[in-house]
Amino acid sequence: MSLKAVEINNLSVKYNEQLVLKDINFSIEEKDFVAIIGPNGGGKSTLLKIILGILTPNTGDVKVFGKAPKKARDLMGYLPQNLKFDHDFPINVFETVLTGRYHGLFKGYTEKDDNAVLQALKDVEMDEFKDRQISKLSGGQMQRVFIARAIVREPKLLIMDEPMASIDPEMQHSFYKLMSRLKDNMAIVLVSHDVGAVSTHVDKIACLNQELFYHGPVENAANGLEEIYHCPIELISHGIPHRVLKDH
Repeated sequence: MSLKAVEINNLSVKYNEQLVLKDINFSIEEKDFVAIIGPNGGGKSTLLKIILGILTPNTGDVKVFGKAPKKARDLMGYLPQNLKFDHDFPINVFETVLTGRYHGLFKGYTEKDDNAVLQALKDVEMDEFKDRQISKLSGGQMQRVFIARAIVREPKLLIMDEPMASIDPEMQHSFYKLMSRLKDNMAIVLVSHDVGAVSTHVDKIACLNQELFYHGPVENAANGLEEIYHCPIELISHGIPHRVLKDH
């Protein structure tokens, strides 16, 4: 019997005595493709940080492939919501992805690292740009490079916080096509506000607003989404922000 990618039991988190997550219970299977959906301030990014071992819950238990999150970091790839870097820094695409194979101070890179970078760039269809300076890329191309950096360690779990933020609508199809290829080799978890686009492509949805209102197949998620947003699913699917009647 294989280990679950993520298993969370009775998890609660407080910031300055204010409850951010309350009694969360859910799990992610190997090769699941899961979207975490919910309003701003609902605890989505906090949940990712718990899984990554960046934050420690006040109560509850979290396991990543049967290990404590901090001990499972070598099994995870992470794409944060905001990646800040100096656009004038002279680093190309290959070198950017290579930093994802960092082994520690005074430890250099090997031929195996170079080959892993080339494979990651092929996976995201950016290998022909390997020598281009990172600042010369479009937003969508840059996001692909950062995804390559997240997967170059060959993780078993890929975690992404709002990966659509810098991708134009016409690039979204290409992004999800990439995700459908990657999910053959890893579990994928992403946070998104784009309910309509996400629900078309992912396998499962977790509806989160401090509490977990639903976690399971997309086709059964309507009630959970309406509970967390307090408005009809037809309005939610048009995206956030949206304009609704006063009662909603």
